Order: sequence, then structure tokens, then C-alpha cells
Amino acid sequence: MTDRVLLITGASRGLGAATARRAAAAGYRLALVSRNAESLAPLVEELGADKALALAADVADWDQISGAVAATEERFGRLDAAFANAGQMLPVSFFGKGGTDPRQWREMVLTNVYGTAITARAALPALAKTEGHLVLTGSVAGRYIRPANLYSATKWAVTGLAGSIRAEAVGTGVRVTLVQPGIVETELITEEMRRKPKLDPDDIARAVCYALEQPKTVDVNEIVVRPTGQDPER
Repeated sequence: MTDRVLLITGASRGLGAATARRAAAAGYRLALVSRNAESLAPLVEELGADKALALAADVADWDQISGAVAATEERFGRLDAAFANAGQMLPVSFFGKGGTDPRQWREMVLTNVYGTAITARAALPALAKTEGHLVLTGSVAGRYIRPANLYSATKWAVTGLAGSIRAEAVGTGVRVTLVQPGIVETELITEEMRRKPKLDPDDIARAVCYALEQPKTVDVNEIVVRPTGQDPER
């Protein structure tokens, strides 16, 4: 068992919930963050209220996400790792040939880019105290140009953000890992994507926990995980 504490955003489903389950099995105490705390209730019941704390916060709201970090430290006394995982994906056409209304794009960009950045900013002072670990959810889409894909652009931003934070973290003992999944079976993917090879959320949870379990002398910078058979540039 361990007394380490892990905060996870986007924890109510998908990669976040899968990582919470694996981390709990490894002995972590968990701060689970979602916009709606009620959506976290089944997971907290499953993992145990003694080791899991449900926190309502919009990751794109500084007061809320910084408050979630403060509440974590107040409840558990420390923060050892943070998984900035919350994200959105919307279909886009820059020529207006289908896709979502441009007024919807703003929330995706705020969540994926600004939300990831301020989650890091909220967590890093606490992580510096424990020489902890920041994990960011990127995407294979953040490695290659995709036509008509604003989501891809947001994940390119997360790739750059991870590198920038890692550079600033030199000398602090804080490690930074960017996890870049291929297609994962979640509510975010399109019907077309569902017809292709896919990962299970637990596959990514195992990758996150692998990075977290390395000795403090090892900083796993990037993990790229694709399902077997996925096009290497898709």
C-alpha cells in the first residue's frame, strides 16, 4: 500500500475512470474531478469513500480547478500526481461542409488547451512539494496533421504544453509524462472511428500507471499507444 495521492480530471468515465480503478488497486488515494460531482458517486462508492474524494470543477475555470487542488491537499494532506485528462472532441469543417456549429468549438478549445494548462498551473506548486508527477492526455492526433480537425490542433497544443512544462520543471524533481493514445473506445469517438481498431480505456490506464510507478530517477516523457492495426499516421 502507499499513501500517495492522485488527482484525475475527467474522472467520471473513460480514461479517467479506468485510471482511477487501476490507481486505487495500486494503493493511491484519489481526488476525482468532474463538472458534476454526482456523476462521480458510483465510482466513489465502488472505490470506497475512505480513499476517493469527489470534486466538482470545470477545468476551464481557474477558481474551480485551483479549488479542487486545495480541497485535495486539505483532505489528504498532499498531492503526489495529477492526471490532466479532461477533454472534448467535436467534428469540424472549416468550409462548413458538415461538422458542428462554430459556436460550439470554443468550449472544446477551452477545455482541451486552457483547461489542461490551468490544471497544470493549479497542481504544480503542490507537486513540487512532493517531487511529484504530472500526466497529460494528448493524442496521436497531436502528432500528425489531420484535415478539418480542430481537435487535432488542440492536442498539438497539449504536446507543446507538455514540453514547455517539462523544461520549466528541471531542477524541481517533478516529472512530466504526455500520453498519446490512438483510437480509444469512449463516448467521444465517431461512428466511423468505431469501425476501426480500438483500444480499451484500461489500456491507457495501464500506460498512465506504468509512468507513475517508475522510480524517481526515471522521467517517461512520452507514451504513444495505438491499437494493433491502426494506421501509424491516423
